[in-house]
Amino acid sequence: MPKITVIGAGAVGATAAQRIAEKELGDVVLTDIVEGLPQGKALDLLEAGPICGYDSRLLGTNDYKDIEGSDVVVITAGIARKPGMTREDLLKINSKIIREVSQNIARYAPDSVIITVTNPLDLMTYLTMKTTNFEPNRVFGMSGVLDSGRFAAFIAMELGCSVRDISAMVLGGHGDTMVPLPRFTTVSGVPITELMPEDTISRLVERTVNGGAEIVNLLKTGSAFYAPSAAVTNMVEAVIKNTKRILPACACLGGEYGKKDIYLGVPVKLGRSGVEEIVELKLTDGERKALDRSAQAVSSGIISLNALL
Repeated sequence: MPKITVIGAGAVGATAAQRIAEKELGDVVLTDIVEGLPQGKALDLLEAGPICGYDSRLLGTNDYKDIEGSDVVVITAGIARKPGMTREDLLKINSKIIREVSQNIARYAPDSVIITVTNPLDLMTYLTMKTTNFEPNRVFGMSGVLDSGRFAAFIAMELGCSVRDISAMVLGGHGDTMVPLPRFTTVSGVPITELMPEDTISRLVERTVNGGAEIVNLLKTGSAFYAPSAAVTNMVEAVIKNTKRILPACACLGGEYGKKDIYLGVPVKLGRSGVEEIVELKLTDGERKALDRSAQAVSSGIISLNALL
């Protein structure tokens, strides 16, 4: 059975481990620096196996050596946003955590595919790739699947239709500059631009952009974890099962969309080797300008990140 490591046993990591185990995508190693936390959660999930009917084995550990032989490593380690805190505010704290995590992945799981979840997502994915020195296609981030899921949920609520019929597309950085694309967002193949007025679409786009902050403000002492864990599990499944799904992900661009050496949310084909292809959409001038603004924000963040290292 494949081996999947989740680094960080907080709400996102533990829930991702649960979803991965329930789908029997592989055996799961749950890793954290807090003694007892990953062990307790892994044991609890293991004991749920006979009840829920999954045979995945789970191991909780504080020792990075236990991640040896992992096929996929999911990084959720780091602090979560607090009310009033932007993703960029997290940069200083989480960059230190991600460097240490990445160094251990490179040491113990050098053949793995890495999916990052830690915020600020685009910058932490870039840092992971640079620190591990892995090929860029083996390091990518969970951004667009989550953002597209939020967009789809709001559209379904507005139209009173099934979420199963909605295919949403969100590009750009995972944050305030993300670029939801109504023209490429459909309900059973029909673009939402033909199903609702422009002002309604603008309102749903705005809510999508602020989707993470909305949950942070409601919870007051935490951030989203059900939807992020579901999003990263979909990506793990695409890699483990080599399904070649086309999903929006934070990927390293090598000239696509006119960008190079930057991580940005774009549609990609996911398979066993990670990002197997970047899909270039034909964007309007307005859509391209919005993506350019998002890329510029990420580029500025990379400059700030490099100044910290």
